[in-house]
Formats: sequence, structure tokens, C-alpha cells
Amino acid sequence: MSPSDVSPSPWWARAARPARPPVPVALMVRAAVGMAVPLTVGLLVGRLDLGVFAGLGAMHATMNDRVEPGGLRAVRIGTAVLASAVGMLIGTALQHADVDGLVLGVALTLTAFASGALSATGPRGSAAGMLLLVSAALGSGMPLPRPWWAAAPMLLVGAAFVVLLGLPAGAPNRPAADPRNRALAAAYEALGRTLADLGGPRAGASRQVLTARLNQLQDLLGTNHRSAPDRRSAPDRRGRMYEAALAATEAATGLVWARRPVPPEVAEVPNRLAAAVRRGGGEVAVPDWRPDTPSRQALDVALRAAADTVAGRDTRLGTAPAPPPDPWRLRARLLSRGSVRYGLRVALCIAVGSAVTANYPLSKSYWVPMTIAFVLKPDLGSVFLRAVSRSVGTVLGVAVTAALLMAATGEWALTAMAAGCVALLPYATAAHYGLNTVVMTPMALVLLQLGGQSGAAEFWPRVLDTVLASAIVLLFGYLLWPERPRHRIEPRLVEAATALRAYLDAVVEDAGVEDTAGKGTAGKEAAPGDTVTGDAQVWLRRTAYRSLADARREVQQGLTEPPPAGRPAERWLPATAALERLGGAVAAFAAQIRYGGRVPDPAEVGRVRHALDELTAAARAHRPPTTPAARPTAPHDPTRSALGRAAEELETLLRDRPGE
Repeated sequence: MSPSDVSPSPWWARAARPARPPVPVALMVRAAVGMAVPLTVGLLVGRLDLGVFAGLGAMHATMNDRVEPGGLRAVRIGTAVLASAVGMLIGTALQHADVDGLVLGVALTLTAFASGALSATGPRGSAAGMLLLVSAALGSGMPLPRPWWAAAPMLLVGAAFVVLLGLPAGAPNRPAADPRNRALAAAYEALGRTLADLGGPRAGASRQVLTARLNQLQDLLGTNHRSAPDRRSAPDRRGRMYEAALAATEAATGLVWARRPVPPEVAEVPNRLAAAVRRGGGEVAVPDWRPDTPSRQALDVALRAAADTVAGRDTRLGTAPAPPPDPWRLRARLLSRGSVRYGLRVALCIAVGSAVTANYPLSKSYWVPMTIAFVLKPDLGSVFLRAVSRSVGTVLGVAVTAALLMAATGEWALTAMAAGCVALLPYATAAHYGLNTVVMTPMALVLLQLGGQSGAAEFWPRVLDTVLASAIVLLFGYLLWPERPRHRIEPRLVEAATALRAYLDAVVEDAGVEDTAGKGTAGKEAAPGDTVTGDAQVWLRRTAYRSLADARREVQQGLTEPPPAGRPAERWLPATAALERLGGAVAAFAAQIRYGGRVPDPAEVGRVRHALDELTAAARAHRPPTTPAARPTAPHDPTRSALGRAAEELETLLRDRPGE
């Protein structure tokens, strides 16, 4: 079993361990300027009330800022901040109408339901849903500007300024400045690391990093990268380089599974491809070597095709454009059982929080629902960890704020403090949720003091508010709510198994074989010279690998939960690893068909399909396997079917399960 299959560290060590992301200098500078300028303008024109709301919009934009193409970046920030503006309009309208506590609680609870349902639709929905609720809570309690309705537009003004700051300036056509080229180069570098680690203990982890880089690149390219009429145009050429990288990734995944290393000079080719991409193109030589297995031959062909695309030459890739997105997808997910359940979960916590704030004298009643919204954001990992981290981070953040205010309390000094705190936000967010709270708390408190609402003596009560909100989430949104890691892990595993089966079906169909279920047409062999598989197969493979990455991420997040909540993640970890290895086995099997002239054995195909069906049924029935799949430590014999060995691994995994 590889190190990536097990996690010997205790749950609290995994939860507390911060990441070590690179320092995003450009994002940090942009964040500081985006906060400083609105506050400075507000001070200069005597309208600091409006400047504070513009600064708040800049902060919300910074929370959703990424290094990506301008169009995608504008959509990401715009979606989140538009929801924030709607929430602010709701909150300020409620405050302006001077509604009583009951009406305010009902309104925030309904907003919380919409926020939670939207949050469960995906990363962008999560950001928009959280800010919808956060801004509604803030708007209901912060001092109103003149006129009261100006708060929401000023949020949009501050966010628009951050978007403008991110527009390219100078040498816009420089290849290395394009986020898509940088992401493509990073994917090739990850491929090089995977090839260098083949046959060693780090190969599995390197393959996971490679999948993450390809996921990022796919998001940046979107689905229309092959839409340009001129096949040599920049968008189309970049898309073809991406497709060539996908082909090389398939071969590398098969080699990871087969534990077959390649010569160092071959493993270095993707690094040279990455350098050429950053230069905007150029020739990259692929060494002449003797690939002696189908997977190695597939890698050789894929690397040569990648070198041709980077050099600008046409080459046969055999892939089709990615399927267009389903326009009904968001609506279906928004009304799905999971979205409604999550909306009810957030609404319950907000309702309890509103009841508490209505019956106890809290100086800033909006701090409780705002904290609940941050802690319950669905894509940030363990709710338990976030609740604890939020409380600890708030204590530290208040201490930092108190220390800063001992040095200076003037408006210009507070403006500098707010800009400095928001500059740290991009790094802190990527590193750890607790560190994010340590940075965000001083920033929020300084903005409140600039708005004239808070003094230094009122900062420490925010710790009590945060602890109260975290306790509400832990009790009503975690312990008493029927939501466990299996509700997140098992659906992801079902999706991954289904996607893998579709990928396997495409491989078998391209080979023209009839399995035991009567699928496919018999007798046709793939030509050994085919560069890549059929049109649809590449996207089925991409979907399968992405689904596997999502399942792995859910399992890793589940491992940070304390016992007993984290035990389902531990039990499903071997199955997740087995599905990842099956993806490599199918990739190796596809290479055997294309370059080995092998006709698939229908019985082997049927065994794998049957095992996938069993695993899917076990996930739906909440019955994780009890033993990991036994896999050989020696390299795979290329004369033996890769699919047959994969079937043996899955059957071993499923041999003993609870209840059988």
C-alpha cells in the first residue's frame, strides 16, 4: 500500500497542519490597493461611510480573486459580489424599516435557506451563498450610510475597482503572462514529476498533483477552446496542447499503476515542454528510446504529439471538443435534495442564532449570523474544525487588533491597517482556515471602527459572539444535524465509480468487443498506430479522473473530523485508493489495446463491471469495505491483461464487507 493510501497521523494533527502555498504577490498587492484606495477617497471627500462599504466590497472581491483569464475572473468575482450586494440590500432595508426582532429573525432565516441551497451547488455557488448571508447580517446591524440604499451599490463599486486592478497592463500578449499558459506549463511540470517518480513510493502522490493541475487548467480553458475557426489561432492551439497533455497523462497514469519507470531523459521532456509553453512555442526534442511495453509506447507517441502542438505543427489527436455545459445543471442542483438539506441546515442555525440574539443583550447581534455563515461554508472542510478554528482565530485576531490599536487609532492609520490585513488574506486563505480568521478578524474590526461603530473596548465581546455562534453550529449544525462525512463521501464515490465505468465502456467499445453483458460489437481491433483514443473517450477519462480527485478530497476532509465522525472516511479510504488504481489500470488496458493488438477478454470486462456495481451498491448502502485491495509490488507483466489484474484487486477489496 502506498503512502497516499493511508494516513497514520491523528485527526487533530491532520486538521491543524497548515498548507504551504506559494506567496501570491500579485493578488496581495491588488488586495492592498483595492482596500486602501476606497477608504482614502472616502476620507478625502468626507464620506468615509461610503468608503467603508466600498472597502467591504473590495474585501469580498479579494476573497474570490484568482489568477485566471479576465473573463473568468470577472464572472467569479461578479457572481459573488452581486450576491453580496443583494444581501446588503436586504439587510439595510430591514434596518431602515426598523423591523422588530421577530421579523428580522424570520427574514435572515429565509435568506439563510437560500444561501445554504445556493452554497451546495458548487464552489461559485458556495462563495455567492456565503456572501449573501454575511452581507444581509452586516446590513442589518452596521451604521447606515446616507442614503441608506447606497451601501449595496458601493459594494459593487469597490469590487469593480479590484476587477479593474487585475486587468493586464503592458505586454498583454506575452505568453508567460497568460494564466492559461502558466497553468498549462504547470501541468507539464507536474507530468514531468510524475514520470520522474514512476516506480517509487511518491508516484501516487505525484499523480494526484498532476490531476489537480489538469483540473485547474480545464477550469481556466473552459469548454470552448476548440471553437476558433482557424486551427492555428491562439485559443485553439492552447486547447490542442491541453489535449496532448491529456494523452500523455493517460499514458503516465497507466505507467504509475504498472510501476514501470522511464529513462530520465524521457521524464525530462515535459519540463522542456513547460519551458517552451512559457516562451510561446518552440521545438522540443523527444529522445529516441525503445519503449518496450504498450504504456511506454503510448507515452512516447503522446510526448511526440505534445512536442508537435507546442511547436505549432498540426498533429492527429483524435479528440473532440469538450461537451457543452448543461444549462439546466445549476437549476437541477439548486433544487436537489442535497441543496435543500443544506439550506435547511443553515436556516436552522440562523434561526437559533436569531432567537439567542433576540433574548440576550449583544452589542453586535449581526456578528453571530455572520460567523455562522462563515463556519458553515460547505467547501472548506470539517465543520468541527472550522468552528474551533474560528473561535481560536478570533481570540488571536482580537489580540492582534488590540496590539495594533495601542500603536495608533487615527483614521489614516486604521486605513493602513485595513490595507495591510487584506493584503495577507489571499495567502492566509490558502494556508489554513484558522489563519484566515486571524487575518480577517482585525480587518473586520478596523472597518467597523472606521465606520464609527466600535471602540477598542467592544472588541473582546466579539470573542464571546464567535464562541456562541460556533457553539450553535456545533450543536445544531453538526451534532444534532443528520449530516455525516458519508453523506459527502459516498455520493462522490458513486460518481467516481460511474465515471470510471463509462470510461471503461468507451475503451471496450473502441476496441469492438462484446462483454458478458452484451455490450459492444465483437471482432474489431484498434490500429496500433492510433495516437489517442476515440473522440468521446478523452473526455470520459477526464471526467473519471476529476471525479476521483473529488472523492479523494472529500475523504481527506473527512479524515480531519474527530472520532467517531471521521471513521467513515478511514473506512472508505482503501476503496478510494482502489478506484484511483483502477483508473490507471484502464489507462494501461487502453494502451494494450492500441499498441499491443490485444483483444479484450469479455470475462475480464464483466468482472470489473460487476465489481464496480458492487462497490457502487456498497456506497449507497453505507457499507464500506473492511480490507484494502491487495496489489502486487512488482511491475506489471505487459503480456498479462491489465484489466484482469484490476479485477483481482477489486474482488479482493470487496471480498469481506460488513453485513455479508
